Amino acid sequence: MDIREIPEGCIEDSQGRFVPKDKIKPEDLQKDELVRELIQKAKGLRENLAHLKATALGDVRAHVDLVAERYDVKLGGKKGNISLLSYDGKFRVQVAVAERLVFDEKITIAKSLVDECLTDWTQDGREEIKLLITDAFQVDKEGCLNTGRILSLRKLDIRDERWQRAMTAISDSLSVHSTATYIRFYERQESDGKWLPISLDLAVV
Repeated sequence: MDIREIPEGCIEDSQGRFVPKDKIKPEDLQKDELVRELIQKAKGLRENLAHLKATALGDVRAHVDLVAERYDVKLGGKKGNISLLSYDGKFRVQVAVAERLVFDEKITIAKSLVDECLTDWTQDGREEIKLLITDAFQVDKEGCLNTGRILSLRKLDIRDERWQRAMTAISDSLSVHSTATYIRFYERQESDGKWLPISLDLAVV
């Protein structure tokens, strides 16, 4: 995309027009300068956080590899989850690997079987279960199904053969779409021994 050159003494407005600065209210110019300054600081902080994450993950992996080599064992929990504790027990670094699960076309088969069950159950007065099941298949604003709600249906003790086939279809339709690695930092409180996260979220610091 071509980058237009802004004429000297002008700034671009929201409509893409070049407006002379002497035609703009001083408070609007000051606001524009303030916003740009804060955005640059925020971008710099984002880069620092990204660097911290990459460095911390690399250091944790290096430590795990070193210990594994020394003792000829494999450290880390299921799917690579790791928790490191300081010697005095006051600080903890936790690495967690989360999977994003998605459903393939078999989920429509499961939904069809579930709908058959709901149709037959209409006369049985199982209103609570019907509401629970109907809510499980609702999509969000992006049109995506809620994985947790649908998987929770498998906990229901329903012996209907169609329901059992639907639960099998749900399991078969599930696959891992992507994984994300998180690193979190905690400090133990002396007063009650609870772990409190060292938040890196601007909304809560």
